[in-house]
Amino acid sequence: MGNEIEIPKLDFDANGDLIIVAATTSAKRDFDFFEGKWNLRNKKLKTRLNGCTEWIEFYSTQEMYRILNGNGNIDNFLATFDGQPFEGMSLRLFNPKTKLWSIYWADTNRVELDPPVKGSFDNKIAHFFTKDVFEGKPILVVFRWDVRDDENPIWSQAFSEDNGATWEWNWYMFMSKA
Repeated sequence: MGNEIEIPKLDFDANGDLIIVAATTSAKRDFDFFEGKWNLRNKKLKTRLNGCTEWIEFYSTQEMYRILNGNGNIDNFLATFDGQPFEGMSLRLFNPKTKLWSIYWADTNRVELDPPVKGSFDNKIAHFFTKDVFEGKPILVVFRWDVRDDENPIWSQAFSEDNGATWEWNWYMFMSKA
């Protein structure tokens, strides 16, 4: 399920902050493939970072549009959990100076922006990283976009409790045009 693609080795500065450098091909048009409406088949671990192997599958929709003259985009993620509507949103911003994308997520559970994951595309594969906290523990987060088939892209997420030595993949989205 995408695990055959290696996660890049991470570098940290003297303060322990992530050092993220953009791929030479990174550009503001990297997410143009994602514009419009999509149907998503989601596969998500029932619980995270506790050895769980039970997956929950559900369907959702997503719609993305460009903002800021193409230097960013926003999408809405719509699903239903236990009969209740769920909405998430991503805000993606491209920094023309660093050539890095920052991706922010918010949803109806917390109603606040998560720390941005930062990264770039290289040969139709992108990795975006951040430090975060999950259930009181510091973790690293990676988002991966695999757009080798831009008609059926795959987004996935993994967490690491050991600064990237090992990763637990916990959510996959398999996308097709609506």
